[in-house]
Amino acid sequence: MSPMNFTHILTQAVDELSESESYKGLMHQHKDGEPLPSAKILQDIIELSRAILFPGYFGNSTVNSRTINYHIGVNIEKLFGLLTKQIMAGLCFGASEECTEDTESKQAKAADLAAKLIGLFPQLRRTLATDVEAAYNGDPAAQSFGEVICCYPAIKAITNYRIAHELLKLEVPLIPRIITEMAHSETGIDIHPGAQIGSYFTIDHGTGVVIGATSIIGNNVKLYQGVTLGAKSFPLDNDGNPIKGIPRHPILEDDVIVYSNATILGRIIVGKGATVGGNIWVTEDVPPGARLVQTKAKK
Repeated sequence: MSPMNFTHILTQAVDELSESESYKGLMHQHKDGEPLPSAKILQDIIELSRAILFPGYFGNSTVNSRTINYHIGVNIEKLFGLLTKQIMAGLCFGASEECTEDTESKQAKAADLAAKLIGLFPQLRRTLATDVEAAYNGDPAAQSFGEVICCYPAIKAITNYRIAHELLKLEVPLIPRIITEMAHSETGIDIHPGAQIGSYFTIDHGTGVVIGATSIIGNNVKLYQGVTLGAKSFPLDNDGNPIKGIPRHPILEDDVIVYSNATILGRIIVGKGATVGGNIWVTEDVPPGARLVQTKAKK
């Protein structure tokens, strides 16, 4: 094929891909000066957050009780600056009005939201401490809290989720979902930031776990790998489009255990202290204290 033929093919591809109907709904219309969310900077934000929440395990490993105030102060100052810019980008993303870094009202709101999130870090650490304890107590292979913090994918995913969940409660657009999807890519654990999860939560092994947006999980709940807390088919509006935002995922009450590859679908309740065995499909309420296992095949 001659170079002229290549040129014709490439030019035609450019023309077709530039037609407005071709990219309808698939293109973000950028405005000059508008900040955009950055996955790289959000990764820096998560690494800084881990260094603050778990000092000495992430970030500067030389931190000790005499220097911790300095190290956390430096990290929080840096985190505040990065968070403010990324929250600003989230607020601007999809906004109909002009939204640039010089927009004072958006800047002030972004800084306020960044400060509010950082103000929640002491409580986040207290909650994450319960998750670490649950993972340690729930796994006989765990040798120390340090091993759990450094190595267990569940702690990485739950940390991202708890940060993202607070951002979502602060009504920050887009950024919370990016943060949980970063953990999903890293660990194979998919927790939507909208889910509500209590303390002492753990996921053993973790790969393939899915927790949907309207799931509610109580305290002291343990999931194993491959568990899905999903939705059944949900209603459509008059135009045939899915109705968004309705409660459609399970509620797991306190002290529930769900074993590997169980699938729990719909707005059902798994009662306090219940156990759901592996490889089971659950679409109806499970009574408190029940033990749901596969029936044995009849000979």
